[in-house]
Amino acid sequence: MPIEVFNRFEHKYLLDAQTYEKVIKVMDEHMELDKYNSDHKPYTITNIYYDTFDDYLIRKLLSKPEYKEKLRLRSYGVPTLDTKVFLEIKKKYAEIVNKRRTVLTLDEAYEFIRTGKPPILKEYMNEQVLNEIAYFLSFYELSPKLYLAYDRVAYFEQGNPDLRISFDSSIRSRRYNVGLEKGDYGSLLLNDGTYPMEVKTSLAKPLWLTHMLSGLNIKRSSFSKYGN
Repeated sequence: MPIEVFNRFEHKYLLDAQTYEKVIKVMDEHMELDKYNSDHKPYTITNIYYDTFDDYLIRKLLSKPEYKEKLRLRSYGVPTLDTKVFLEIKKKYAEIVNKRRTVLTLDEAYEFIRTGKPPILKEYMNEQVLNEIAYFLSFYELSPKLYLAYDRVAYFEQGNPDLRISFDSSIRSRRYNVGLEKGDYGSLLLNDGTYPMEVKTSLAKPLWLTHMLSGLNIKRSSFSKYGN
């Protein structure tokens, strides 16, 4: 069963192509590729971000408050209406990110978000997360605002599954025809050769990682895909 609740730090960095190649060499020495990244080939993540009519949630996020939250629908690749997807509520207080998600079919997720009423409980759903999302939907009047997709290469540290480092490329988005099942296309968000890197862990960074970041002069960035 996929992990449905996360509490961790998420630190972001923007790498140019030259730095990315150097970092990947270090990753291969210390970490293991995600099982879906055979031969360093990326897999595709597609998302819909939900917001109010005046984009309150993303405007609040960009103002850098101590507490922020958002709702998104996520799939791996282009789904059909009966494909299982993840509906996620993501909150951040200070430096700690809390992500809670449940599995639904795409059709169930659309209906839940449209009506605010949780679907009839099935064995693949997380009831507690459904209730939390239902409250979120009752508090905000949300609609699908942005389709956003990217190609990802991800690593786990050998012997330490808590640490995950991911690299994204070809970030594309659209604000029209916003549906996961409607195809993977959109305008590129960044120039080719720029790679957002995310370090996700609930523990301290290992020494080899801090040495790599300082040695290559890699500094944290507040980059937000949805915000940009």
